[in-house]
Amino acid sequence: MKDAAEKLFLTQPAISKTLKELEGILDTTLMLRSRAGVTLTQQGELFLHFAQNSLASLELGMSRLEASETLGAERLNVGVLPSVAASLMPDVITEFSALAPHATLRISDGPHGFLTERLRLGELDIVIGRLGDPDMMQGLTFTQLYTENVEFVVRKGHPLSGSTDVQSITNYLVLYPPPAAAITALVKTFLAANNVGEIPNRVESVSGALGRVFIRRSDAVWIISGGVVANEIEEGLLERLPFDTSPTRGPVGLLTRSDATELPIQHVFLTTLRSVLAHRQKDSASVER
Repeated sequence: MKDAAEKLFLTQPAISKTLKELEGILDTTLMLRSRAGVTLTQQGELFLHFAQNSLASLELGMSRLEASETLGAERLNVGVLPSVAASLMPDVITEFSALAPHATLRISDGPHGFLTERLRLGELDIVIGRLGDPDMMQGLTFTQLYTENVEFVVRKGHPLSGSTDVQSITNYLVLYPPPAAAITALVKTFLAANNVGEIPNRVESVSGALGRVFIRRSDAVWIISGGVVANEIEEGLLERLPFDTSPTRGPVGLLTRSDATELPIQHVFLTTLRSVLAHRQKDSASVER
């Protein structure tokens, strides 16, 4: 409370009085006070989420008033892995466009190395991707958002449907991640642990557009991040082979340049992104119960 009072240039009694009035209006308790400090209640966490959205909108509005000559010209360049583009971005775009209807999102997808290089060059403001090798992360900061598995995917009715024999994929053409893909090292380690050596009969690509069509029309096996095919698996268009791919689980998060200054429009985007992820976590928790 002391830190909040100093930040707002108010006294602690004034902060306490305002909080009590707010709790009276909402008819709920937002904070619990103890000797250890102050913690948010569940209702407080919910209220904070919407308050942050409101503040983000206010900041965006103020930035537009201060630069009225460029009103509507804000643009955010976002790079995303194919798994993020397929699974996360549709919901983020929907919420972002409602929150900032005059702003423009320019979204590029591609392999990890391609995106991080464009981020370093300043062509992208943000990248949402996996944590790369230390050498590839120099000058960049990474903030984890969630984790994701690599999956082995086939068409419905494939001869390998239901098989747990990882070595059996070598009998088929494999759509395999290229060297620059963030998941390649994880895939190599997983295959080696299951006594699968080099796969000669393969096509290297992380193209979602290619994979979704080609896999449904052939007996090929697709090795890809789970987010790329989550919708197709849920809709029954593709099938996940029942391999235990938990060792391939890796973090997906925000990549930014260490020396970059966060723009108001970027703050709005990040608020929207975290809102979508929070809703998904709640939905997932409800399903598990």
